[in-house]
Amino acid sequence: MRQRFRRHLRAGSVALALIAVIAAIGAPGAHAEEFEQERQRALALGLQAYEYGQPLLDTERIYRTATSVTVPDHLGDAPVNQFSHFLELVTERHGVVAPNVDTLYSTAWLDLTAQPIVLHVPESGRFNVVELLSPYTEDFSNIGSGASGLLPPGDYVIAGPTQLVGRETSSGMKVIHSPYARVWITARTLAMSREDLASALAVQESTKLVPLNRWSSEGLGYKPPPPATLITSPWPYTIPGAAGVFPLLYWAALGRALKQFPPPAADKPLLEQLATIDIGPGLSPTTANISEGTLVGLIEAVSLGPDQVTGDVEAQLKAGFAAHNGWLVGDLGNYSTNYGLRAVTDRLGVGALTPNVSVYMAALTDRTGAELNGGVTRFLAHFPAGDFPVPVQGAWSITMYKSNGRFVENTLNRFALGDRSNLHFNPDGSLDLYLQTTQPSSETQRENWLPAPIGGFQLVMRLYGLSEKAIPSILQGGEGPWQPPTVQRCLLSGKTAAGWACAR
Repeated sequence: MRQRFRRHLRAGSVALALIAVIAAIGAPGAHAEEFEQERQRALALGLQAYEYGQPLLDTERIYRTATSVTVPDHLGDAPVNQFSHFLELVTERHGVVAPNVDTLYSTAWLDLTAQPIVLHVPESGRFNVVELLSPYTEDFSNIGSGASGLLPPGDYVIAGPTQLVGRETSSGMKVIHSPYARVWITARTLAMSREDLASALAVQESTKLVPLNRWSSEGLGYKPPPPATLITSPWPYTIPGAAGVFPLLYWAALGRALKQFPPPAADKPLLEQLATIDIGPGLSPTTANISEGTLVGLIEAVSLGPDQVTGDVEAQLKAGFAAHNGWLVGDLGNYSTNYGLRAVTDRLGVGALTPNVSVYMAALTDRTGAELNGGVTRFLAHFPAGDFPVPVQGAWSITMYKSNGRFVENTLNRFALGDRSNLHFNPDGSLDLYLQTTQPSSETQRENWLPAPIGGFQLVMRLYGLSEKAIPSILQGGEGPWQPPTVQRCLLSGKTAAGWACAR
């Protein structure tokens, strides 16, 4: 299974970087054994540091790119403290990895340095949740409707760590205390159908951001001042050193980010270890402060870091494979010191919600552990009758992606199936979804067809607004009232190993 997920290493870039460093600092010579011990220790700690810091640097990348414009667009870019509202369900052109096609997105980056910001979330009568994320991708508050454990729709003051300290209200509004002066807001508004899109857009457009000092005089009528310079195209920001060029810049960038956003107290044990190789808040490993073997190990760690996260994905999948019927299921949104899970989430779908709002499940193989590949054979996802009704307040869906997290282009423009689809159930109440490249000949089977690519693919199931009673058993897995569907390949007989009939 490991080789199916393993990314190719940038061997050429690594080799060139290592040669350059060794040439600059001199060959190890008689100190070869000491050099190798230092290299191995730095590599091991560097991989931990990559796993720990990559989500923080990834949010920095997203922030810098999204806020490089001076006017909002409808693709996720906007100046700080302004929303970018997506006016359609996400498609390939938005450039988002593994997005859902169930909700309209609205995104904003708050800069609370100058003052708090008022957030208005309207009543909606549907699943509509506004998520507040820290730079470490911790979901620290959810506002809206359609799930349990939410703050209700209304007006809230989002305050930075030094603002309105100890205050529960301000100007008659509840204060939400952010742990940092930067907040990533992602709102998700459920669209029941294409015909319902206009109503969902109205909810989305009613979600507002207003500086606190303008609230009393302008309220929801506030409009940001026009920019001095018009910039409509975002400037893509890349993480320094991550592409294999000058890889030590990666650790310098991490040091700056950790200084700007002081890590939680729970991270202290790891940071004490990382400080021994000059990684941490305000730190940057260079030839002036650490040994040559350590530098070489840290250069290797930058290149091998993505592979480390791939290993984390595999480990998570293997650990819960049987309990979750072959699906990767995680308790996401709040990670504490589970840095591996946080890195996996950053890789597969950054900005994940907490389980009370949405539970995410990913199928990266079939139930036997074999690769999902539409060019090799057809597949079927089977729900037993007991899975229905799915225990959600909001909605459920299964989305098809290529192995790179992109949508599968198809003539039907169908990327997902779920509770809002015209699905055909079997006489016994069970449900079969057909995962294949070719369109089934039967009309009823076509309704259940999820087009697959000629190549590797993966599935993501989303459960919006799970009932509180169902959440613990679904996260734990094993024998219980509900499990994700069984994914099996179709055999030459036209059936799966379990005897389920494949599409004709």
